[in-house]
Amino acid sequence: MKNYSKEELKKIYNDRVNNLRSYMFDKGIDTVVFCDNEDCRDINIRYFTGHPSDAIFIVSLTNGDVLIPWDENLANQFAFADRIVPWTRYERDTVRAVKGAMSLLKINDKTKVEIPPTTPYPLFLEYVDALAGYEVRCRNNSVHEFVTAMRAVKDEYEIECTKEAAKIGDKIIELIEKQVKNGKIKTETDVALLIEAECRKYGCERTGFDTLAAGPDRSYAIHCFPNYTNGQWPGNGLNILDFGVVYNGYTSDTTLTIAKGRLSKDQLKLIELVETAAEKCLELYKKDVPLRAAAAKADEIFAKAKKSMPHGLGHGIGLEIHEYPFVRGKANIQDVFAPGMIVTLEPGLYDPKLGGVRLENDVLVTQDGNEVITHSKIIYL
Repeated sequence: MKNYSKEELKKIYNDRVNNLRSYMFDKGIDTVVFCDNEDCRDINIRYFTGHPSDAIFIVSLTNGDVLIPWDENLANQFAFADRIVPWTRYERDTVRAVKGAMSLLKINDKTKVEIPPTTPYPLFLEYVDALAGYEVRCRNNSVHEFVTAMRAVKDEYEIECTKEAAKIGDKIIELIEKQVKNGKIKTETDVALLIEAECRKYGCERTGFDTLAAGPDRSYAIHCFPNYTNGQWPGNGLNILDFGVVYNGYTSDTTLTIAKGRLSKDQLKLIELVETAAEKCLELYKKDVPLRAAAAKADEIFAKAKKSMPHGLGHGIGLEIHEYPFVRGKANIQDVFAPGMIVTLEPGLYDPKLGGVRLENDVLVTQDGNEVITHSKIIYL
């Protein structure tokens, strides 16, 4: 992917903050607080500043912003913010840090300050006491929820990062298929550790989540438990592998099924149904199509065969492995696919006796259709 300069990255993050400020202006909110720590993780800080984790970020409508990181050295290396102030200055106390930032930004009292809606009630009361004179808001339908919707539509940089993660994931799938066929991969642990090593080799930060590798005796589970064992993989029957890799913060998410040996008629039927659902539902991953329409198509295909899928058809990916939008039958009718969304398409069927089949790829919604950016598949051995 393109090598972005510091100035180009700074503009990307500034544009996002300015988009946030436009919403704050429309809603009459003067200050917004984001917190990412052990008590409450919030990826929005990375979205707005580039800082990887553990910080407080305060955005003022008119007086700039302040990043308060736990690791000042890391922030100076990665973050983009008007001011960076170490958390140690406030004795690592979140409420004290927010109060200090309000003073630093010279934010007048009697203004509206919005804190995360996930803030526990006792901590909310601490904010109210510490910020006496301000109108402290902790609510649903908040600025924070606007940011969730904002992040659903990726900008050019986010799309490039996700495509790079997808490209690396595809290379790993090719290697897995090769090593399975030549007998180098023998266990669930083998394939999980190979993914970890290969993603680091290609410059990834980490895997998107703990790899799920399930042999035929465990593939009946949507997410097998434990995630992987030292059991045979792939074994005769239906085997599932679900993994993602993270590049510059953005994750891919793919699932392939390996069908090994002589399969029964019923097992082949599971594969056929899943492949049909993947093909037909992809046609609905298009601009302005309701999310629930795609989910309903998968349900219709499976219902005709007297089967049902026990999970949603897909979800957004980005800085988190599960993001809005969620493609499921209960999605609001007004929730539609929009250009710039990157959403998984993952039909699956599971049976305690037959095993499980899932086929998952990542789909970029475009102005005139969609682009499948990963190339997971059913592998026959």
